[in-house]
Amino acid sequence: MRVAFLGSPPFAVPIFERLLASSHTVTLLVTQPDRPRGRGMKVELSPLVALARSRGIAVLQPETTRTPEFVTSLRAAAPEVLLVASYGEILRQEVLDLAPHGALNVHGSLLPRWRGAAPIQAAILAGDALTGVSIQRMVKKLDAGDVLLERRTPIGADETSGDLFTRLSELGAEAALEALDLLESGKARFTPQDEALVTHVGKLDKAQGRIDWSRSAIEIERMVRGLNPWPLARCADGKGGELSILRARVHDKAVAAVGTVRLVDGCVLVGCGAGTLELIEIKPAGKGAMKAGDWWRGARLPEGASLSLP
Repeated sequence: MRVAFLGSPPFAVPIFERLLASSHTVTLLVTQPDRPRGRGMKVELSPLVALARSRGIAVLQPETTRTPEFVTSLRAAAPEVLLVASYGEILRQEVLDLAPHGALNVHGSLLPRWRGAAPIQAAILAGDALTGVSIQRMVKKLDAGDVLLERRTPIGADETSGDLFTRLSELGAEAALEALDLLESGKARFTPQDEALVTHVGKLDKAQGRIDWSRSAIEIERMVRGLNPWPLARCADGKGGELSILRARVHDKAVAAVGTVRLVDGCVLVGCGAGTLELIEIKPAGKGAMKAGDWWRGARLPEGASLSLP
């Protein structure tokens, strides 16, 4: 099939790679403009663009898809289907209707659970045991289209959203190719989503990383995993600064007060509203990641120091 691919790195990269290696023909790549990144704020070439150019595939990097010029360029590529993976912009109906087979979206959850911008993080934060990817027909309403197929996978006990993101992008690549094969063979069957089971998640922001130690240790441990690598779960460092927690686990030892940090049997423990959290790996502001025990020895905090942010 002739496919126009719309996506953004990093989630879209494995999917695009697998698509290029398949029997389908990519007629066009549509991706976001290259933007300044990192401390030096240098403009970095998108890996999607590099892949497309190495294959001689046309590339569009519009500021928006909401222009007649974009629609004209997309139509000129004559796609039979649009395949979308983390593109980052809601597509208008005119674009969704442009290809004969419409537009398929690779979504990082088991729809209708976790429609929205951060489904991978939401699954970990909620304590879901299972997640996966859904290939769904795109409609005007966000992530509400009928599902063609899904692939399921358990969430690991220590898995961060970064870890899961990588696994689901690979799983999404397999599912996307199977979906295209089903369309091409005429065997595609779409299933409407059960609206009674819908849950939503919005975009993440930095404020969501602020730890409230009055919550349970289980909730905060999920927060540490679910918000890694961004925006990271953060707390006070007991000396007026800020601390990001990279790895933690629920501990069976009791600590006297909520937000209080202590060293018990070599473990750095913080009291929570219910239970205790053991800090495993942390990152002080302006410094690199380190073991929590090394941080504790260097911090020299007084007995009963609090990690609660003001």
